[in-house]
Amino acid sequence: MHQFLFGIYPYIALTVLIFGSIARYETEPFTWKSSSSQLLRRRQLIIGSVLFHVGVLVIFFGHLGGLLTPIWIFDALGISHGAKQLLAVIAGGVAGVMALAGGGMLFHRRWTDPRIRRTSSFADIGILALLLAQLVLGVGTIFVSLQHLDGHEMTKFMSWAQGIFTFDGQAASYIEDVALLFKLHLFLGLTIFLLFPFTRLVHMLSVPLRYLWRPGYQIVRSRRKTPAE
Repeated sequence: MHQFLFGIYPYIALTVLIFGSIARYETEPFTWKSSSSQLLRRRQLIIGSVLFHVGVLVIFFGHLGGLLTPIWIFDALGISHGAKQLLAVIAGGVAGVMALAGGGMLFHRRWTDPRIRRTSSFADIGILALLLAQLVLGVGTIFVSLQHLDGHEMTKFMSWAQGIFTFDGQAASYIEDVALLFKLHLFLGLTIFLLFPFTRLVHMLSVPLRYLWRPGYQIVRSRRKTPAE
């Protein structure tokens, strides 16, 4: 089961994430949106959204860089495993609390306001609940990480993540003895990747890159002058 969850399931989740997103964009382009409800309880939305998005972005890119950067690069830069672990705990802790607070506000707004609930699908509420659960698990792992400030535990996750992307058949074995809380955090994260194409999270991929090469002018029909003018 461990081999399946952390050696095979990651490929299933990433495959569905990539091809599911492409299929949805090609077949249902008009559903590729976040379905904003910004006219309702706007103040709570703005505060919660800023906290949530900033926190999640810091966490995402922190995980991306921290897990996929080869260990030898940190060694070459003179960054010890302990220093990297401490940085991850501090930055991840602050960002995690921000995202959790913002996500809690967004969930409360969506769950308690009858008008917003009417415009929310099961997937909207479900994915937000899963993200909150993932943030709770992530913040919880900080207390476990504080017991391993030498950074050795983190190198296991780096080896696992890099092993997945290099098709290392032994990748799952690198995290076999880590705490259960970390395994739950990884499993739920992979599950969110799996569900990604079927939720509003796809709007994260809607970076308007086309604006970089669009013409710098627009053709606008001229307005006819009235006799008085």
